[in-house]
Amino acid sequence: MDAQHEDHDDIHAPPPSSRTSRARPRGRGYASGDARRTRILNIALQEFAENGYRGTSLARIAERAELTQAGLLHHFRSKQELLVAVLDLRDRMDAEHLGVGVLPPGGEAALAKLTELAEHNRNIPGLVQLFTVLTGEAVTNDHPAHGWAKDRYAILRTALTRSLEAGVASGELRADVDAHAVAAQVFAMMDGLQLQWLLDPDRVDMATLFTDYVASLMPRIRA
Repeated sequence: MDAQHEDHDDIHAPPPSSRTSRARPRGRGYASGDARRTRILNIALQEFAENGYRGTSLARIAERAELTQAGLLHHFRSKQELLVAVLDLRDRMDAEHLGVGVLPPGGEAALAKLTELAEHNRNIPGLVQLFTVLTGEAVTNDHPAHGWAKDRYAILRTALTRSLEAGVASGELRADVDAHAVAAQVFAMMDGLQLQWLLDPDRVDMATLFTDYVASLMPRIRA
C-alpha cells in the first residue's frame, strides 16, 4: 500500500502571523525536535515493514516526513542507526503489553500469556509485519538486524524455558519435559502462524489456531 500521502500533519513551525507577540516558551524547540524524531520513526517503521531494510531508502522516508535527506540525517546519522531506533521502538511497544523476556512461572500461566500476545498481535499488523520481514532478512550475518533478531529469539526462548522449568519443579509439568525444546517449538508455531496470517488473513486466524495449539500441547506436558 502506498502511504506516501498519509499522515501529512504539519511538522513545521506556524507562520509568523499565527504567533503571539510574546516570547516563545523555553524548551519548545526541544519538544518540536522530539515530535519530528517520533514522526520519522513512525514513518520508518512503516517503510521497513513494507519494503524491508534493503528496499527502504532514506530519501523516501525524508520525503514522507517532509524533510530533506540532510534534515533526516540530522536526527539519525545513517539508515542503520535509524533501523536500530525503529527496532528499539518496536520492542518498547511490545514490552508495554508483555514485557521483553518476562513470563510468569509455570507452563499454563506462561502459555496463557503467549496466547494473549497472539490475540494482541492481531490488532497490530504493521508491527507484526515489521518483525516478520526484518527477521527473514536478518538470517544473513551481514544484515544490521542480525544480532537483534538472534538475541530476541534467545531472550524469548530463555524466558519460556525458565517458566516451563518452574512448572517442572513445582510438579505442574512432567519431569521429563525438555523445556528448551518445547520453548523453541512454541515460538516456531507462533511465528509460523503469524507469517501465514500476514499472507492470507481471511483464511488463517493465527490467534485461534495458536490457542488451539496450546490447548493440545498442555495435556502432553502436564504431570
